[in-house]
Amino acid sequence: MSPGPNLAPGSNPAVLPGDVLVADEENDRLVAIDPAGNIVWQFPQPGSLAAGQSFRSPDDAFFIPKATGIIATEETDQVISLISLAPARLQWRFGQPGVAGSGPDQLSNPDDAMMTPNGYVIVADIKNCSLLILRSGATAPAQRIGIQDTACLHAPPLRFGSPNGAFPLTDGNYIVTEINGDWVDEMSLSGQILWSTHPPGVAYPSDTNEVSPGVYLSVDYSNPGQIVEFNQQGRLLWRYGPTTGSGRLDDPSLCEPIQSSGDILCNDDADDRVIVVDPRLNRIVWQYGHDGVSGRGPGYLAGPDGVDLAPPYSLLVRHARTMGLPTLTCASGLASGACTVFPGS
Repeated sequence: MSPGPNLAPGSNPAVLPGDVLVADEENDRLVAIDPAGNIVWQFPQPGSLAAGQSFRSPDDAFFIPKATGIIATEETDQVISLISLAPARLQWRFGQPGVAGSGPDQLSNPDDAMMTPNGYVIVADIKNCSLLILRSGATAPAQRIGIQDTACLHAPPLRFGSPNGAFPLTDGNYIVTEINGDWVDEMSLSGQILWSTHPPGVAYPSDTNEVSPGVYLSVDYSNPGQIVEFNQQGRLLWRYGPTTGSGRLDDPSLCEPIQSSGDILCNDDADDRVIVVDPRLNRIVWQYGHDGVSGRGPGYLAGPDGVDLAPPYSLLVRHARTMGLPTLTCASGLASGACTVFPGS
């Protein structure tokens, strides 16, 4: 496949195994872009939203494990949305649009909602200092991990230091990123903390996920930003972080490994672009979007804040067989965080 006119010069479409889903936050849309740089799908489309429905500021979006839909987080609009693909429709929403809070149907800056194969949604509720487990279709939380509070401190699983993501690991646990104190933790859904460490040299860790067992990837939501790979002891294994030139990153918030090649797919938020970095060459080998120039037309994005590959390469589809699955054993105690969640199948 040859690069189209919408890609940055020097882009190689062959580095991508399929289409890329982008949460194009400031354009209030999701788009799927093929390796050649063509938009092949978009949400919302005409007719996607019913009267009274909205879709604003999506900052993360992932294909669900069965690949029939997308779970999207609209962080600054305080909601999570489940979107069907065929037809493209808003199927379910949790939270009150535009209202941040701590009530039973409210969120406060939700981030990185993940759907499990058995229909639960795990989401970091950043300003409520905790993680939520939701049942898709429900209007109240099934469970909260951590005390719901505004004192976001590193003391997992009692409380979390502004958690901004809980990503699945291949061992059935989850890796949680905490902004305050620059922590990442491996945690089971029963609340057991296996280890905690600091991503090396990172000022603002974001969306840590797994490259391979024992190897983790985090980004530094800073300017200049960086991408780091590290182990459980916090030892640096690889870093990408140019401080000058076109390779310099500005507030990147999420990177995912491309398992088929070893390359890294990232959204570089404030640079208004989505990129692929080759760790062997330590340079960008594919780019959609113009550096620091926002727009909506072909070849342009505006503050992209989330990426995922199309199935079967997408994050949750890849992890579907090994994801930890919530099994809830009580329905009370949500206000105090006392209800316990146990992993199950």
